[in-house]
This record gives sequence, C-alpha cells and structure tokens, in this order.
Amino acid sequence: MPVNRSTTLRRGLAVATALPLLALAACSYGSKAADDPADQKIAAGARKTDGLDSVKIGYFGNVTHATALVGVQKGFFQKALGATKAKYQVFNAGPSEIEALNSGSVDIGWIGPSPAINGYTKSDGKSLRIVGGSASGGVKLVVNPDKIKSVADVKGKKIATPQLGNTQDVALLNWIAEQGWKVDAQSGKGDVSVVRTDNKVTPDAYKAGSLDGAWVPEPTASKLVAEGAKVLLDESALWPDKKFVITNIIVSQKFLKAHPKAVEAVLKASVDTNKWINANPDEAKAAANKQLAADSGKALPTDILDPAWQSIKITDDPLAATLESQAQHAVKAGLLKQPELNGIYDLTLLNKVLKAEGEPTVSDAGLGVKQHS
Repeated sequence: MPVNRSTTLRRGLAVATALPLLALAACSYGSKAADDPADQKIAAGARKTDGLDSVKIGYFGNVTHATALVGVQKGFFQKALGATKAKYQVFNAGPSEIEALNSGSVDIGWIGPSPAINGYTKSDGKSLRIVGGSASGGVKLVVNPDKIKSVADVKGKKIATPQLGNTQDVALLNWIAEQGWKVDAQSGKGDVSVVRTDNKVTPDAYKAGSLDGAWVPEPTASKLVAEGAKVLLDESALWPDKKFVITNIIVSQKFLKAHPKAVEAVLKASVDTNKWINANPDEAKAAANKQLAADSGKALPTDILDPAWQSIKITDDPLAATLESQAQHAVKAGLLKQPELNGIYDLTLLNKVLKAEGEPTVSDAGLGVKQHS
C-alpha cells in the first residue's frame, strides 16, 4: 500500500496544538540516569567541546534506539566529546523526554516521530529541532493465528496499540481506514476494537486471551511471537522503499544555538556508530543488548532479540517525507489538528558531518529551517 502523499502540509496555517498523548510507544512515563559503561573513559589530553563540562543525552531502553544503545556501550559519544562528559538519561515515554528537553535536563536525545511532532507544535515551533535520523522499521502487526489467518479476519477483533495517538496507534488507525473499515479514534470502538495497552503488559494480555493481536514496535512484537503469535504484517511493507522513520535525533533549539560544536560532535558519534553497527551487525546486537541489560537489569533472550534486531534498519537519514506522512495520518484519523511543521528539521550539521565522511547528504523534505539557527 503506497503512502498517500497527495495531501501536503498547508504552510501558513495557524499552529495547532497536538494531542498530549501523541507519544512514542513506551512502557510508562518517567526516566532514570543510565549507568556509565565500563569502557567510557575520557582520553588523556582530551579537550572540552564548546567549553562544556557535560552534554546530557536522552534515549529509550528499546532496540529501535540501537544507535544510542551501541553509542553509549562502545564509547562513541564520549570519544567524540573529548573531555566533555557524556551523561545519559534513559526514558520510558516520549512526553517525559520532551519535558526534560524543555527544562534543560536533557540537551539532545533519541525519540520517535510522534512526540517530536507533538513537542514542536505545542511549543509553536520553539522547543526543538530534528537534527538527524537513527532508525527505520521495527514495527509489526502480530496476531493470534487461531483467530486471524488473513487481513480480512482482523475485522471484529481486538488489536492493541501502545497508547492513544502514539506512533503505532496512528499507523493502525490509518491502515484500518485503508481497509475501508470505521473506528472511532478516541474510543477505539468500531469495525476493529483498538485497545490501548501498555507495552509491558501486552504480552500477558495476549497470553490471557484478552487481545487478538497488536500493532507494536520491537521488541514487543517478538515477545508476542514468542508467546505463539504470528506476524501478519510488517509495517515497512506499507512504505515506499520499505522505509519509515521510527527514531530521530532531537535537540533543544537553545542548546543548538549556544553549542553547535557539541551537537556536531554528537552527530559525528551517531554517524560513526551507525557505520559500525552496519559493518558489525552481530557485535552491535550484542553491544545493544549489553546496554539494555545495564539500563533495565535484564537482557533480551536470543529468540526475541534476533528477530527484533533483524527488522530494524539503522540510518543517518531522518526520512523526513515519512514524518510528514505520519503527521497527515494523525490528522486524517482526527487525532491531530493540521500542524505547521516548517522548521522542524535542521540538518545543517548532520550534512556537514556526512560530507566530511564522504557520505551522501540527506533531505529535510522542505521542512527545514531556512538558515542555520
């Protein structure tokens, strides 16, 4: 099913406030400081970046945040920042990371498209910029094979999403509409029962028989498969070139303006990390799992980690056109008023890093700042 790009964003519309619940799939709100990995050391003779004592980096304990997990575990961020200490905060939900960014307790972070859109529109375009990409894919519709054997069988069934208005919730509602079925977005009632269920309890709810399936990110999808579910649809199949943004890099506009060298250093570390991940997939998978264990106290078992990791594509490209499409899907579902997304991207520093690395530059799909800020 191709993405409908015929409805472009109408520039100049009054900025509309997005739903507070438009957030990345997550277990719960809140955050915690990450433990420093053993190999994160400041090199002798290193200098501070932009004169900063530290840079505060946020991310989720989720395989879709593989760049951050591996970058932390392998010391890429610390190496790029020199004598400036890389400090880390692990989040469980998009709204809490946006709040931390707005308060200055986080400077730069990895986050999904919906909370980035939400944070930008709620602040009238003043809070953040998307400065880089990180991952594509990693979202699946998994179902009970005894009850659902084809797409047509989804009608009348109970399908979970992580949260009202979150990235996967919007994707499911859009897919339902594409099938010609009707669902009330707010209540989740209709031809399909959309059940908003916390990712951490979805596997147990499925096991208990209260759900027939779920449209969820990794590793929740693979946890369900481990419980006997089958993959009916990989969301990447619905997008051009099988690519859509699942994780971006955002930075507070205040920090970007005051400390562009620090932002550039983090982006250099991200590009280097992504290159290493793609060149060393097995080692990278192990490093990501090691950091997940450090952050959560529990590593993922192989039968869950392997398929989850395989479905995620690591990329420097923020896939800006797909973020625009996702915003329009939320508008169409009635979960979001028409947003003004002009200026949400500033890819100046990322493209500078990519050029220096001899890599192709990436596009902001016409949603970038007119000049570096």
